[in-house]
Amino acid sequence: MQTGYRFRCYPTPAQQAILLRWIGCQRFIYNAKVGEDRYYRAFQRKALALAGQHPPIDQEYARYKNAELTPWLSEVPSQVLRNGAVRWKQAYSRFFQKLGGRPTIQRRSGPQSIWLTSELFSFQPIADTPTGETRYRLHVGKGKFPVGGIPYTAHRPHTMPASITLTIDAGRWYVAFSVDDGLPAVTPEEIAAELATWSEADLRAAAVGVDRGITVPVYASTGQTAVLSRVQQQRMEKKERARQRWQRRMARRTKGSSGWHKAKYRAARCQHYAKNVRQDFAHQTSYHLVTGEETRLVVFENLRVKAMSARPKAKRDESGKWLKNQARAKAGLNSKILASAWGRTLTLAQYKALRRNKLVVTVPPHHSSQECSRCGHTHPDNRPSQAAFVCQRCDFRANADHNASEVIRDRGVALVRSGEFSAKGKKKTMRLRNKVGAGCSEPGSDGTSTPGETRVRHRAGNRKVHESPNPETPATSRRL
Repeated sequence: MQTGYRFRCYPTPAQQAILLRWIGCQRFIYNAKVGEDRYYRAFQRKALALAGQHPPIDQEYARYKNAELTPWLSEVPSQVLRNGAVRWKQAYSRFFQKLGGRPTIQRRSGPQSIWLTSELFSFQPIADTPTGETRYRLHVGKGKFPVGGIPYTAHRPHTMPASITLTIDAGRWYVAFSVDDGLPAVTPEEIAAELATWSEADLRAAAVGVDRGITVPVYASTGQTAVLSRVQQQRMEKKERARQRWQRRMARRTKGSSGWHKAKYRAARCQHYAKNVRQDFAHQTSYHLVTGEETRLVVFENLRVKAMSARPKAKRDESGKWLKNQARAKAGLNSKILASAWGRTLTLAQYKALRRNKLVVTVPPHHSSQECSRCGHTHPDNRPSQAAFVCQRCDFRANADHNASEVIRDRGVALVRSGEFSAKGKKKTMRLRNKVGAGCSEPGSDGTSTPGETRVRHRAGNRKVHESPNPETPATSRRL
């Protein structure tokens, strides 16, 4: 089973300058591949099929190296450029697997990252004399492109990875990688098949329902709640005011000046604090939900967070005059929904539960706040207030969030026992058959393609819709 790690690292200013240059060159190759692909597809119905040219979906990058136009590409290792082309190819592979859209242009703003393979880094062991423990120091660079040793803080032991990703976000550097821990991978379907054989009473006792809201982000059927502390809320509000202030200063300064960069950095740091708080909240909340001794099933509402936090559409009357659509009030609600980390908590709980042989399922959220967990009666009058629940049939009284969490738990139990559960997991992309770097550099001298490279072929003619074989599975065809 794959296990991911992400540690803080601390490169020197000189090392940061080198890594930023590498990041820019790898981003240039990626964007060049994106631009080339867009150019070919823009004229594919007019000229390409007749001219005999085909949009290449390959890992070639040598054509972008030019001594006159791009001499700075020769100042970085060739593996950095190659990995940029490989990342583009992998993004296209995800597109063919229907895991996302086509590769798009990577911007210079926001978090920046670089993918390094084993040729450009190594972990050197360092013995700690007082404690006798063995630590590691990250060494980046090779030959005439040295970077040096970069210290990093490993808060848990790890094995050696085959590749790493160095990321800079708001001035802070991170090293991330994943390794196989050797544990057998258990599928959600296997756990669901086991739980389906349990009795209803036993499964309900081992299940935890989770209701997610605005005031209380997480309310479990066991009575546990998860909210941000008062100190965190005050600091986030203070950081948000500071972010808006620095953004106003940045808007008044000349773009590209030192003052503009300073304001941009300060605004990013203010926003980075809230991001870290939400990430920590989601990690701790998901951990406490799935680590109960008797817990085997965790049930969430299947909330469409993206749709719930969407901007309201503009409306017009019969005369064409714009009507009020409560956009300002909806913007405040959207910010609270996104600040509650609903989706992140669910995502983290799913992989943490799977590693502990537990199951996380989602159920429809419709009328869960109006349904009685005792008699099943559903009516809007069951919610006389935001926090109270009073059943109009059996007079059951409870906290509204607690009652909703029990309803969600019972729905999850019924779903698992019915045998209709199916995990809508993400499809796995096909792994590279060849080692990274094989067949992805310069073409042969005779003009032929490099080994392992596949080109997309188009049918002749001026067609509105053309077919091209999947580069990962040449025997099949997909539509672009």
